[in-house]
Amino acid sequence: MSERPFSRQSSAVDGPGPRIGHEQRAIAAMLGLYCRDHHGARHGLCAACEGLRVYAEQRLASCPFQEAKPACNRCSVHCYSAVRREQVRAVMRYAGPRMLWRHPVIALRHVLDKLRQAPNLLFFSPARPDDRHPGAIFLVFLRLGLTSFGGPIAHLGYFRAEFVTRRRWLSEASYAELVALCQFLPGPASSQVGMALGLTRAGYAGALAAWVGFTLPSALAMILLALGLVNQSDAIPAGALHGLKLAAVAVVAQAVWGMARSLCPDRSRVTLMAGAACGVLLIPFAWMQVVLLLVAGLIGAALFAPTPPAAQSDAPPPPIGPVAGLAWLALFALLLIGLPLIAVLAPTQALTLIDASYRAGSLVFGGGHVVLPLLQAEFVTQGWIDPERFLAGYGAAQALPGPLFTFGAFLGATRFGTDGGWLAGGLGGLLGLLAIFAPSFLLVAGVLPFWNRLRHHGRLRAALSGINAAVVGLLLAALYQPVWRSTVEGPADFALALLALVALQFWTLPPWLVVFACAGTGWMVLGLS
Repeated sequence: MSERPFSRQSSAVDGPGPRIGHEQRAIAAMLGLYCRDHHGARHGLCAACEGLRVYAEQRLASCPFQEAKPACNRCSVHCYSAVRREQVRAVMRYAGPRMLWRHPVIALRHVLDKLRQAPNLLFFSPARPDDRHPGAIFLVFLRLGLTSFGGPIAHLGYFRAEFVTRRRWLSEASYAELVALCQFLPGPASSQVGMALGLTRAGYAGALAAWVGFTLPSALAMILLALGLVNQSDAIPAGALHGLKLAAVAVVAQAVWGMARSLCPDRSRVTLMAGAACGVLLIPFAWMQVVLLLVAGLIGAALFAPTPPAAQSDAPPPPIGPVAGLAWLALFALLLIGLPLIAVLAPTQALTLIDASYRAGSLVFGGGHVVLPLLQAEFVTQGWIDPERFLAGYGAAQALPGPLFTFGAFLGATRFGTDGGWLAGGLGGLLGLLAIFAPSFLLVAGVLPFWNRLRHHGRLRAALSGINAAVVGLLLAALYQPVWRSTVEGPADFALALLALVALQFWTLPPWLVVFACAGTGWMVLGLS
């Protein structure tokens, strides 16, 4: 059988990702074992095995799913020819059991990789490109909500593999355009991409189905965790809670490092980042963060060179017209301005929760982690929730699939459940969840009809680059206060937080695994002491 020519699929980054690179190294190691024992090769590979290695590495590099790839034996895309497939299976049957003692590091990494991908193996379903019913959209996003670990960047990779490569709901260029739109707006980018996909697929009902499916699993888990902590404070051991807080230190530090590298590439933006961090630390008021973001946008528009827009895509026409878009934008602005006034005139528990959550969801640029300083200023500084429980909930959110913004459900359930019991806590969690996600939908539905013109506005893009630099500064300030100061109390805490950061940043272990490891280590260490 003739082999298909190798053609690398386009991806967001050049070169293979960590998982693809690891599988390429594992194939090379197994071929080395097989070739030595069967072909007598002592240095390198024989010509036949070397050809098989090159073939396998090329097929892995061209995998359309990239970092979200399933196990090859469960994949619907057959990249190998029949002859090559049998050759690789023979090598794996022989060398696989011997890898543990011949190449223990690669074998351990392989086990960890299987743990990371285990949920996807359970929920990997056939593609149905013609699904347009809201119920079908809900089921697709529910599966993603149960399996999409790793934060917003990983979510975008899962979405691309699911909707561009497998289901072919839209083209690569159209997907890139949706991602650019949602990164341009404040709010959780991955959730907004999901809403936009549902909106373009099945209108408003599709957007609701996509959001509910993707958000429901982690939101339920966060509400139950909050109610458990409120009604049974010893439900989670003190050591495990401290471990969750140390995991939050590592997660936030990794987010600061990664965002600073991409959003602060020059001295001007590094200076803007540092100024924003100093400003919010020296003047610790909630309104100060809004002022800093506005000032950073003005500085960016005045000083930074306008960035060119992405190439024109073949995106379909937006499903809503300009009049409806203006109505959604007007409602967004009305709530952003009116809710604080109503909360001052009628300071009920429900209105203050809705106001704080809506404002946090409206002013977050740069992803889910950036919501931490805004929510901390609203909930911790004003005494609505103690810092220990706040950080424990944030650390637990890292171990769950789906959007990080479901942390808002944890805060709402904690605030209402403290005095009102389980039912009030559940309603508070629902209120917090709806309020923190409402700006995301209003902005996506409002801006989508005008995006093609906005994307060519150079000064607006320059202002956004200034805002992004200030956002990194706000997150850096949150890393210091409250994350670091309320968590790291001695050398042992520093050591565990450092090991967690190394595991996340350099070993690329899944966040849920690092969070559980930190919680277990904290439980054992505090229990022994």
